[in-house]
Amino acid sequence: MSETKIRIRDNGPFLVEGPITLEDAEGNTYTIDKPAIALCRCGQSANRPFCDGAHKGCGFESNERAGS
Repeated sequence: MSETKIRIRDNGPFLVEGPITLEDAEGNTYTIDKPAIALCRCGQSANRPFCDGAHKGCGFESNERAGS
């Protein structure tokens, strides 16, 4: 079985690698046909919940670190 990993990108999205099921609030599932996806954190993506790169132009800043 493959491992799922979520990476937090500085000033960018969550990168999700590995097998997942992504559901909306009503339990509808998104079709994911890629080995990795990027989930929006800035709230500006026109393709939410997926990242479209909008964080690059909206001034989004975040650099969380584990354990801090």
